[in-house]
Amino acid sequence: MTEHLHDVVLPDNITEELLTSQHIDFIKKYGEEQNKFEYGMTDYLRLSGMYWGLTALELMNAGVTDTQDAIVEYIVKCQDPDSGGISACIDHDPHILHTLSGIQILAMFDKLDAIDIEGVVKYVQKLQQFDGSFSGDKWGEVDTRFSFCAVMILSILNRISAIKVQKAVKFVKSCKNFDGGFGSRPLAESHAGLTYCCVGFLSITKRFDVLDIDNLAWWLCERQNPSGGFNGRPEKLPDVCYSWWVLATLAMLGKLTWIDGAKLQTFIFACQDQETGGFSDRPKDVPDPFHTLFAVAALSLLDYENIQKVNPTYCMPQHVIDRLQLDPKILPS
Repeated sequence: MTEHLHDVVLPDNITEELLTSQHIDFIKKYGEEQNKFEYGMTDYLRLSGMYWGLTALELMNAGVTDTQDAIVEYIVKCQDPDSGGISACIDHDPHILHTLSGIQILAMFDKLDAIDIEGVVKYVQKLQQFDGSFSGDKWGEVDTRFSFCAVMILSILNRISAIKVQKAVKFVKSCKNFDGGFGSRPLAESHAGLTYCCVGFLSITKRFDVLDIDNLAWWLCERQNPSGGFNGRPEKLPDVCYSWWVLATLAMLGKLTWIDGAKLQTFIFACQDQETGGFSDRPKDVPDPFHTLFAVAALSLLDYENIQKVNPTYCMPQHVIDRLQLDPKILPS
């Protein structure tokens, strides 16, 4: 393992157990405190925030039932009748990121038929560019995250043939770097989050022949710092969300045993807030639903007790993926 210059010092009083009840209460309060300034300022990512929270609750065996109908109704109102895309919040512009979040939530609830599925398919189709890439919305930003979103959405809807898959694969392949990792577009620096997106894309399209698996796996292993946490790029501080991006990618590649799982678990637990519940990016920072989901999902990949099994490609409970009869390519350990 290479020497790292940027890391964090873990506190001495780490609770090496998942404070499940505190985390459940932490997430549920986000949906109940709608008059707070913080709630109003996060309209722009509302639907993705709902996905993070609802998925974390499901993985902790606390999935919602009493509010399902209201959540489905909200997602329906977020679908734009003209484009077919889904927005983060009612009356906002649709985006492929929030379209995916809406689809993931509806899939977990087994309520995909509540929306205009053909509208979603046509929305994703129109976002594919001449080089096979995808823009995130009508304004045109291109990013490998959006390629992953596109195939995730369409595979969940059983409509992946609606896009030019081989052209999409060619674009993702063009984003591969000498270190085995992937960037946001051709010639962009390798990044663990974007590498997860590209490997996830290739998992769904079953094109692992594009990968230099051992080289990539080693680059991912080099993201682990002495503290046990992962960073997203060389010389960056570790962040608990990379526990998921890196670990899930290694899980797809069948290389989970290549990293120090015990040290990673300790780092993850150091990031949980023992008073309020929730996980933060680093120890003693402010917790949020985003980091809470990816901390819990990473613990699932580490086989931590009393957490549901998560699918590393879709970041959804495995039982949902089984019900949808999805079969992404995941290599054996």
